[in-house]
Amino acid sequence: MFEGFSKAFVREAINRSAENAVDRRRFLRAAGMTGLGVAGVAGGGLALSGAAFASDDSDDGAATDAAVLNFALNLEYLEAEFYLRGAFGEGLNDDQIDGSGKLGEVTGGYKVDFESKLAKQYAIEIAQDERDHVDFLRAALGDAKVARPAIDLQDAFSAAAQAAGLVGPGEAFDVFANEDNFLLGAYVFEDVGVTAYKGASPLITNKTFLEAAAGILAVEAYHAGLIRTVLLAKGFEDAAGAISDARDSLDGDTDLDQGIVDSDGNSNIVPTDENGIAYSRTAGQVLNIVYLNPASVTSGGFFPNGVNGGINTSDDNA
Repeated sequence: MFEGFSKAFVREAINRSAENAVDRRRFLRAAGMTGLGVAGVAGGGLALSGAAFASDDSDDGAATDAAVLNFALNLEYLEAEFYLRGAFGEGLNDDQIDGSGKLGEVTGGYKVDFESKLAKQYAIEIAQDERDHVDFLRAALGDAKVARPAIDLQDAFSAAAQAAGLVGPGEAFDVFANEDNFLLGAYVFEDVGVTAYKGASPLITNKTFLEAAAGILAVEAYHAGLIRTVLLAKGFEDAAGAISDARDSLDGDTDLDQGIVDSDGNSNIVPTDENGIAYSRTAGQVLNIVYLNPASVTSGGFFPNGVNGGINTSDDNA
């Protein structure tokens, strides 16, 4: 991760970006930099063992930052399980899913028989990124991390496809059945992830974690652009537009979603507002989508028992 950077550069970057010694210790632990010879960065040496958020009571706003990062961790669990199972046929390891809250099982998911080398490579790359996001957030949160909640990758996709009109009422939609279904399933998540991280960014008080969240946001945006490009090349403008409309029907009256073509039929790979800025969603709006419910609820859809952590209730858009 830090190959090519001198130790002096790393020390300077950490000191410049972190607000205090506690922040630097957390970042070093999360980034796995204990072997870089930076033991004196925080001044007086680094105590790199123990929990991050749970034990550092001296850090103002830690509970808020922990809640935001744990909310993000729930979403990363969902994306990681989806991509890992589609790319490799198996999900996260047991040592990547424990934590506070109720540990849940994953329903559905198996290795996709990809038709094209390109789509398979994309799935593998994104799966590895999402697994890394899970590992990073878990390390940053330390003992405050939440466990993976129950995740539904079977009935939830059918419900989402029915809502978008991709299949008829009561019909199943197997997202892992083929390459095209898998890419449409990926489209359900990716734009939501981008708007979720952008919407959460003002809530993060710690500059070190804000920078890390911005880095994850950038990766999610790359993923979203990639998926949108592939769907456009495959001629899935109508299906993507239907999914976009379905998302918009869940998260309130404001139009926060755009398909992969505009009203004139031109490509729309990067959905932005009139200022060229990506949209934001509140945590509640994100939960409306992943719970597949416009009402204020605490479970449903892809998280049949809800998410773990303090941020767990969708907005009331019914």
